Amino acid sequence: MKRAITLMPILLLALLAGCATAPVQKEPVIPARRSVEEYAIPEKQQAFYVYDPWESMNRRIYNFNAVFDEFVFLPVVRGYEFVLPDFAQTGVSNFFNNLGEINNLINSLLQGNIVKFFNTFGRIAMNTTVGIGGFIDVATYEGVKRENEDFGQTLGFYGIGPGPYLILPVAGPYNLRDATGWVVDLVAYNLVMNQLYQELAIKNKTKDYVNWGLIALFAIDKRHKYSFRYFMTGSPFEYIMIRKMYRVYREFLIES
Repeated sequence: MKRAITLMPILLLALLAGCATAPVQKEPVIPARRSVEEYAIPEKQQAFYVYDPWESMNRRIYNFNAVFDEFVFLPVVRGYEFVLPDFAQTGVSNFFNNLGEINNLINSLLQGNIVKFFNTFGRIAMNTTVGIGGFIDVATYEGVKRENEDFGQTLGFYGIGPGPYLILPVAGPYNLRDATGWVVDLVAYNLVMNQLYQELAIKNKTKDYVNWGLIALFAIDKRHKYSFRYFMTGSPFEYIMIRKMYRVYREFLIES
C-alpha cells in the first residue's frame, strides 16, 4: 500500500510531462470565400471579360428570352417536329441554307475572297437546279463546302471592333457590330427576294403573306436546329459563359 502511494506522484509527474510534450492540434485554416463581384471584375478575371456596358438591360432581356423560349418558342418547335417527318425537316433546313447563300456570296465578294465567292456561287447553282430549289443539298454531297459569311464578319475583316455586347429580344446574343451587320444582311436579302418576286410576277399582297410565312418558318427551323436550353448549365454564371462563348465564336469566324 505504501509502495503504491509512493509511486502515485511519479506516475502523475510522468503523465503531466507527456501532456506537455504532445503536439497541439491546430484548427484548419479555411480560406476566405471570394465574392461573385471579384470574379466579374475585369482586373480579377480578364479571361471572361467582354465589354458589356448595358449588362443590366441585357440580363433582363436574357431572362425574358428564357421565358419566351420555354412557353412560346419551344412548344411551337415541338409541334413542328411532331407534324413534319425528318426528311421534310431536313428539306426545310436545306431550303433556308440555300437562301442564306445569298449573304455568303455578297460578303465573300466584299471581303475579296474569290475562292469563297465562286465556291458559294457553285453551291447556289447546284442546289437551286439539281437540288430542286435548295430542298436537297446536292453540293454538300458532292463535297462543296458551305461558307458562313455575314456583314458583321465583313466589318470585322476590315478592322471594325465588336463594340458593346448586346442581347436582342428573341434573337439572342449579338454585339453592336454584328447587330448592325444583321440589319444590312436583311436589307440585302430583301432586295434580292423582291427582285425574285418581280420575276415570278407575285403581287404585293401575296408577297407580304409569303414574306411573313418565310420569316416564321425560318425562325422555327433555326430554333429546331439548336439544342441549347436556357439555364441548362445550372450555373449562376451562365450569362457570363454565353457572353464569352459568343465573343470567341465570332472572332473565330472572322479569322477563319
